[in-house]
Amino acid sequence: MASDDDETLTIGGLRLILVLPGIVASIFALVFVLVNMHQLAKLPTGKDINKPKIDQLSKQIKDGARAFLVAEYKYLSWFVAFLSAVLLIIFSLQYDATGSQGVRTFAGFIVGAILSASAGWMGMMVATDGNVRTTVACIGTESPDDPTALPKGLSVAFKTGSIMGFTVVGLGLFGVSLMIFVLGIGYNDEHTMQVMSGFGFGASAIALFARVAGGIYTKAADVGADLVGKLEAGIDEDDPHNPAVIADNVGDNVGDVAGMGADLFESYVGSIIAAATLGAQLKSSDKILLPFFLSASGIVCSMIGCFAVSTNETGKSGKNTNMAGLMWALEKGMYLAGFLFVGAAAGICAWLDEMKSFGCVIIGLVAGMMIGKVTEYFTSFDFAPVRSITDRGKTGAATVVIQGLGVGMLSCVPPTVIIVAAILACAALENDYGVAIAAVGMLATLGITLATDAYGPVADNAGGLAEMDPSVPDYVRDRTDCLDALGNTTAATGKGFAIGSAVLTSLSLLAAFKAQAFDSETTGDSETTALEDMGGLDIGDPVILSGVIFGAMLPYMFAALTMISVGKAAAEIIQEVRRQFAEVDGLLNVIKRATAGEEIPEAEDVLPESDKCVRISTESSVREMIAPGAYAILAPLFVGFLVGPRCLMGLLSGAISSGCMVAIMMSNAGGAWDNSKKYCEALGIKKTDQGKACIVGDTVGDPFKDTSGPSLNILIKLMSMVSLTIAPLLRDNEDWYRAYYGAIPLALFIICSAVLVVKGILTWKDPLADLGGSEPKSEEEEGLKSTEIELADKAEQGL
Repeated sequence: MASDDDETLTIGGLRLILVLPGIVASIFALVFVLVNMHQLAKLPTGKDINKPKIDQLSKQIKDGARAFLVAEYKYLSWFVAFLSAVLLIIFSLQYDATGSQGVRTFAGFIVGAILSASAGWMGMMVATDGNVRTTVACIGTESPDDPTALPKGLSVAFKTGSIMGFTVVGLGLFGVSLMIFVLGIGYNDEHTMQVMSGFGFGASAIALFARVAGGIYTKAADVGADLVGKLEAGIDEDDPHNPAVIADNVGDNVGDVAGMGADLFESYVGSIIAAATLGAQLKSSDKILLPFFLSASGIVCSMIGCFAVSTNETGKSGKNTNMAGLMWALEKGMYLAGFLFVGAAAGICAWLDEMKSFGCVIIGLVAGMMIGKVTEYFTSFDFAPVRSITDRGKTGAATVVIQGLGVGMLSCVPPTVIIVAAILACAALENDYGVAIAAVGMLATLGITLATDAYGPVADNAGGLAEMDPSVPDYVRDRTDCLDALGNTTAATGKGFAIGSAVLTSLSLLAAFKAQAFDSETTGDSETTALEDMGGLDIGDPVILSGVIFGAMLPYMFAALTMISVGKAAAEIIQEVRRQFAEVDGLLNVIKRATAGEEIPEAEDVLPESDKCVRISTESSVREMIAPGAYAILAPLFVGFLVGPRCLMGLLSGAISSGCMVAIMMSNAGGAWDNSKKYCEALGIKKTDQGKACIVGDTVGDPFKDTSGPSLNILIKLMSMVSLTIAPLLRDNEDWYRAYYGAIPLALFIICSAVLVVKGILTWKDPLADLGGSEPKSEEEEGLKSTEIELADKAEQGL
């Protein structure tokens, strides 16, 4: 079926071939989701084994997660409405070559945003149903020697994760295929892919806000719970007497499930759009067809791979479990899916006479697997890097932080070499299109890859439920800890995979932007000129270099904003937890008794006001997501319209380069710190000084791995997608051409900053200053201060 002509993929002909495989495969994926949801619903919950409390706790987590997403989506609905209206007006007035460019871009943006949000919502709702069933599976026959409990727990958690994974790929491929069919009516291939960038823009915008807000939520609660609960009060992780424990478990879902789902949804559809856009630029219908056929086959291969996930590891109570054996339980499913996909891709590429592209697909797939294994090496406590961090705990928290930073920085080397080698090899085979189709190959089996990633927070929540219900035996927590430690590794592996795919996708979008922004043949404006007459894209050109430097700064600014936001939100949580320890009648006494090992009768137990921490986390995360999200969208707009497309090319290049490095470093350092704490727990030293030093490292790493790091890969994709969307408006513009248009987004940038400063969102001010936290001024505050001193004394005594 080879062709190098400019045949349009018409509705009556090949365009139906283009969309049909994607729609059929996505329907299979969504049916697979429904079947798994039905099977999950039939599994026993707490009431079925006479432990209704874990059902109540699970409901609290689910209600908190739902409340957060409702609040977040309420704000985002206004944002989507405003930005879609802006796109409609701009494209209708300034660039409307075919009469309906504005309407089509508007529709694509709306649908992309809705599907991205839906993927996160559906995944999170199922994850909060799966956590209690995983706990029940790990309880098993209520015997410490039950050999089936751990395998069943892994199976249930993975089944829950698979629902998330196939929801993302099902909605993503269905949305892209359907919108190309609908938006392409009456359009040729090139114009169709231009308006499809609006779909990707909508998905990217929602993904960024979901990742940032979810990350701030989860890590603010986690840091608050750890610092006051573990270090000051000396209580266990997920102790039900910690006021922030419910918010912490809610955060696992809104950050690591809903946020990651929206993130990879955007990567998935972005890679398809980028490859098809470059195919349209090359006037090759086969190159447009290829990413859709590959993605469709990848869904089927991933479904088959899911059936291979199982384990014979028992570990009896959960201790001394072979973590490599548990990891293999998940990996063999991914490897099976990968091998099946290679065969399917070979057949598809041979049919389309695109065997060079097949080489690029293999390179992308292998690169993704290699990045995953390298990430596992740097973040699993089975290997030396994490154990070296634990060893540094003998000399205090400072050396734990230093070693973790070193491990994170060093972990940039292998993934960078892999990504660079993949880019060079793909470019040698198929130029820019080779890089784009490699990203499609890397993400083709996303269904099962994301299932292993979403498995992690489900296992984490299951352990939290086991800890919070005193009727659940301790050996159950040992089992969930094994699953949780594995989840930390799969989460870190998933983040590494997400970063690698983000770089390839962003480069593809950058190439698509270059092809559309510097196409002098399509413009009749005498005031514009060809790229060669502008001086080309020489890196030594001051305009290009200025863009590179400015772009390289943006990931650091973005990471700083999100880190500071976590610190501010965590401070509010810490203050609330300390207040409750001091003011909730009987709570501190119960904590003392529980810490001493005394079993608390239900009639004498005192539980904290957890809903207040949930509310604080929700309000602070939604408030703090505004600045990073607004800057990520406005920066490419004002640079592109004010200076020009050449400077914007430099900005994107710089942002991709530095964003990749910072994201890898932060994600891997955070994962390594986290598992160094888990290693202390496995060694039974978590309440020693060495264990507490590793807890400090884990607390530092929380926003690294779950907020700032993962958000950066969305940042570089979002800026690339924004640039691709506005490329027709910048086509062949000279530097500073009609710079007054750029003054508008620049003014918005400045006004937004001023408003955020006035509202106290961008500020160096102590977030607790208004609460009088610095100096007690009343008897009530004196009591709180005394409690803090008392808790600190207890921590020093090793309680």
